[in-house]
Amino acid sequence: MFLIGYDIGSSSIKAALLDAETGRCLAASTGSAGELVMNVPRSGWAEQDPEMWWQEVIKATHGLRRQYDFDPAAVKGIGIAYQMHGLVCVDENQQVLRPSIIWCDSRAVAIGDKAAQELGNDYTLPHLLNSPGNFTASKLKWVQLNQPGIYARIRHIMLPGDFIGMRLTGQPATTLSGLSEGIFWDFAEQQVSKRLLDHYGIDRSLLSPIVPTFGEQGRVTEKAAELLGLRAGIPVTYRSGDQPNNAFSLNVLQPGEAATTAGTSGVVYAVHDTAAYDAESRVNTFMHVNQTETDIRNGVLMCLNGTGILNSWLRGITGGLSYESMNELAAKAPVGSEGLQIFPFGNGAERILANRQPGARVEGLEFGVHHQQHLLRAGQEGIVFALTYGVDIMRQMGLQISRVRAGKANMFLSPLFREAFANTVGVTIELYNTDGALGAARGAGIGAGVYNSFPEAFIGMECLASIEPEPALSKAYGESYAAWKNRLDEILSIL
Repeated sequence: MFLIGYDIGSSSIKAALLDAETGRCLAASTGSAGELVMNVPRSGWAEQDPEMWWQEVIKATHGLRRQYDFDPAAVKGIGIAYQMHGLVCVDENQQVLRPSIIWCDSRAVAIGDKAAQELGNDYTLPHLLNSPGNFTASKLKWVQLNQPGIYARIRHIMLPGDFIGMRLTGQPATTLSGLSEGIFWDFAEQQVSKRLLDHYGIDRSLLSPIVPTFGEQGRVTEKAAELLGLRAGIPVTYRSGDQPNNAFSLNVLQPGEAATTAGTSGVVYAVHDTAAYDAESRVNTFMHVNQTETDIRNGVLMCLNGTGILNSWLRGITGGLSYESMNELAAKAPVGSEGLQIFPFGNGAERILANRQPGARVEGLEFGVHHQQHLLRAGQEGIVFALTYGVDIMRQMGLQISRVRAGKANMFLSPLFREAFANTVGVTIELYNTDGALGAARGAGIGAGVYNSFPEAFIGMECLASIEPEPALSKAYGESYAAWKNRLDEILSIL
């Protein structure tokens, strides 16, 4: 038996083929070489073509077939993980009406701030667990205000993973966790927020029908099967936003457990069993994948937009070195980069900074002191320091974070990054042989009934390494972080 998982990212589309009986990854494929196109029509905006995602899914699926000759009739389920908070608008014929306004687009910040003020914290925080902010509901309001002709033609709005689900099955659908990440869900009343929809003047019928996170959500159509090289009728049995899915892929399901990732964005995600929220919505609470009517499982998420994208930018300006060479070079500079500081805030409004946009900054540069290795190390340290800043907020909310799990991928491939993270955040890092696409495949196995329990779904997943904080390094990183944070506070005070 086989399971297929897709990870619909903003940088790439990945697919994984899982042997359901052994939990072993048989093939992994990316749609196209290089990063996907992200259009920036104006400063602070970010869009992608949803049909591009679908074409990348097709390419990635054919990549699986080239790597491993499997029988499509033996595929028992398909799972989808996807970039969160994007807005896809389709008409009555399921045709895309405009490019997707994706997660790092900042155009709706003012709309969300105005709604928060008018609705009041006494409603938004206990009911939505967040400010309306720059999330999907506010992005839809932007379309209504600025593109009324397009808005009038919308039949369904959906998240990026919902769109891929629709292309696979022909059926528009979403999940409760998806509604929560779009800030459409009222946690106190356990239903779609009528008050928010009424405030924004959005008709409930525009939201896609609700399907379970784990369970049949539709079946692959004849048309999709022909394009993918699969068989018609395979059930789509799981979908989740990328960060809840990343946590799931690491078997982070219970209160007190935490996951982290550092791809295009950087995230720390901790599971909580209460309706916790930050009074300033600098970190955000969404429904976790295993929430039930009797057991509260929410995910508290801190997100840093400028993570892997900063590392990619540094790669470009330092001559296109391999990431491995960059990591080796960065390790030659001392902790603190001899006073060179980087603030990785150049990729849209940052939630941990209350949606402010200070821009990316390089400070303390001395031509006679600093060289390439200092710049590369300061980049990795700046990312870690910004993540620590967000974890501090989570701890102020009462979350106890002493151990985090991560896939051995992206920036966690860097020994320096792992060292800096463990010693600055003050946690033990456990690295596992998994990623978002494999997590989506395991989720599909639960939804299809291949696995009868969550523990059963994680057969084959192994801890590859554990990184503990070291007292001497923790002291050095702590001092550098304190200096970085003091300077950040100065920057924010003048914005």
